[in-house]
Amino acid sequence: MIGRRTPVEPEPEPVLPGKGRPTPKRKQAEARNRRPLVPEDRKEARRRAREQRNESWARQQEAMRTGDERYLPLRDKGPVRRYARDHVDARWSVAEFFLPLALVMIVVMMFAGAYPQLAGGLVLAMYGVLVLAIADSLFMVWRLKKKLAARFGEEKVPRWTGFYAFSRNFYFRRMRQPRPQVGRGEYPA
Repeated sequence: MIGRRTPVEPEPEPVLPGKGRPTPKRKQAEARNRRPLVPEDRKEARRRAREQRNESWARQQEAMRTGDERYLPLRDKGPVRRYARDHVDARWSVAEFFLPLALVMIVVMMFAGAYPQLAGGLVLAMYGVLVLAIADSLFMVWRLKKKLAARFGEEKVPRWTGFYAFSRNFYFRRMRQPRPQVGRGEYPA
C-alpha cells in the first residue's frame, strides 16, 4: 500500500452566520421607508376618500333596507340582534304609537289653552299612555331575554340587547332601521 493514494474528501466550506448581504446604511433604510405624510395630489386623495366613504355609506343604507348582515353597522350585526329585531317587529305594541299620539296631543293642547280642564285631562292621558308603553316594553324585553337565553345561551347574549329591543319598540314600524324583515305575527322560530 505504499504507492497508493487515498482520495481526500474536500472540507465543507464553513457556514457563516448572517443574511448573505451587507446591512444597508441607515440613510438608505430611512430613504426606502420614507413616505410623504401628505399625498402629492391632495385633491385627488380627498376625492378618492370621499368616494370610498360614499360607497361605504350607500352599502350600509342598502343593508338597512334589505337586512344584509355583511354591511350592517356593528350595533345591528349578529344573530342575537336579528332575533331581537324580528321579535320586536312581529308584535303590536302600545309603544310604537306613543310618539305619533304624543305629537297629536301636544298640538291639541296648544289649542286647548282656553279650556284648562281639557288640557289637564290630555296631560294625564299622555302620561297614562307613556306608563302603559313602558310597562308593555319592559314585559316584552323580559320575555325576549328568556327566549334569547334559551336559544343562544346566556353567555352569547350581549348585555345591552334588552335596551336595543326596548328602544326599537318605541319607533313607529315604518321608521325602524334596519327595516323590519318579518310581518306582524311572524315571530322568529
